[in-house]
Amino acid sequence: MTDFSKVLAHHQHDLLESRTRRHFLRDCSSGMGALWLASQAHGNEAPAIQHDASEPLSTLAAPLKGKAKRVIYLHMIGAPSQLELFDYKPELDRFDGKACPQEYLEGKRFAFIRGVPQMLGHQYPFAQYGQSGQWISDRMPNLQKHADDMCFIKTMTTEQFNHGPAQLMVHTGNAGLGKPSIGSWVNWGLGTENQNLPGFVVLISGGRLPRVGKSLWGSGFLPSVYQGVQCRSVGDPVLNIRNPKGVSRSMRRAALNALGNLNEMTHASVGDPETVTRIAQYEMAFRMQMSAPEAMDISSEPTSVQEAYGTTPGKESFANNCLLARRLAESGVRYIQLFDWGWDTHGSNKSESLNFGFKDKCRQTDRPISALLTDLKQRGLLEDTLVVWGAEFGRTPMQENRGGGSMSFIGRDHNPNAFTLWMAGAGIKPGFSYGETDALGYEAAVNPVPLRNFHATLVHLLGFDHEKLNFPFQGLAQKLTGVKHAEVVQDILA
Repeated sequence: MTDFSKVLAHHQHDLLESRTRRHFLRDCSSGMGALWLASQAHGNEAPAIQHDASEPLSTLAAPLKGKAKRVIYLHMIGAPSQLELFDYKPELDRFDGKACPQEYLEGKRFAFIRGVPQMLGHQYPFAQYGQSGQWISDRMPNLQKHADDMCFIKTMTTEQFNHGPAQLMVHTGNAGLGKPSIGSWVNWGLGTENQNLPGFVVLISGGRLPRVGKSLWGSGFLPSVYQGVQCRSVGDPVLNIRNPKGVSRSMRRAALNALGNLNEMTHASVGDPETVTRIAQYEMAFRMQMSAPEAMDISSEPTSVQEAYGTTPGKESFANNCLLARRLAESGVRYIQLFDWGWDTHGSNKSESLNFGFKDKCRQTDRPISALLTDLKQRGLLEDTLVVWGAEFGRTPMQENRGGGSMSFIGRDHNPNAFTLWMAGAGIKPGFSYGETDALGYEAAVNPVPLRNFHATLVHLLGFDHEKLNFPFQGLAQKLTGVKHAEVVQDILA
């Protein structure tokens, strides 16, 4: 075989390897394959958002006039009891220790409650704060000062009562794996204001990842460049951000140039847009080597700021992450997600009880959240930053009786029928409470808010019509709010 024949044969082999099932179906002589492909793409020819392929994180203007430019989302993993924090029900105290009314049990499903449990009154005292008179318990003494900045939604509802699926519902709008998170939708829709940092950053505290892990900040069917980047408050901010020993920055630059050329050749041959995305990710990682360590270094903050948050530089903590969130917001990061583990207060052990572990978690988070709101407000950032605090569901007004027996510690079971979420900042009506649960705080009685309505409201504040923020996938214009009717909660908007 001649050299030319060898080259031709090698080229033909490469072409065959790059052929996909779509190529085969498209080229079938019967034409049925092309018809099938057309049916898959019908009505979804192009995504609603278009970035330059070489700059997938370029800043885009919102289609509508959104008041929020960025989001800081504080998720308390495990679901704190709204009945010990923000949802005061005097009637519940009168039922304390009594058998649960039968209407609260018939047709209901519980994670651990069995038989007829006893009702459980508030474990901590409540009082009204601010000119707006918001009810807040004594567990959040610092947050009480911000009563007139916060908007409480008392009637959030979800379809899930197990942690993993419920967390996915909150952050992706779907209980199954594989859908983009809110942060990925926002990162795709708006890009980022700082091309040297990720547009979507995730910070973890409490010693553990959420149950479904990185799926909560995954990009699903969106290009992978829009997924969240997990950063750390201990050690290097991003794993493997440093060059290996003996590899200089100029050597890394040369290697990336060579890799970029190979990827561009692959893209020209195969046409997979994810290849261009991968090039952009490598370039982002290279730029982050210089910018991320500086942005994540809280030791450079004044002592007064460190004391306000209660930080301990060099250690993992929720306080450190709150200060990092302010620094990242100030640096132009679009979506900052904090997850704090340890709020699953069933009463099954001391650390997961309302009378012990819950107090510790409140003490760990109250001061940093208060400092974050104060800091954002003083710097003029709260005007265009949306701060969200919430969890995956609420807790029951009855005491948990795991297996139908008595328990050594006090706790409450999962409750998807009503939980509290609060927001503050850009576009939100301050000092306002929306919705009302029933007399015992078990179900949303007035103005229930399904998660899809919350999602519609969140993207509305960022300048999007939730119906038009969609991406073609599997023959459907996929949306964060799903296929069910969703609407913006207009009454909570400023």
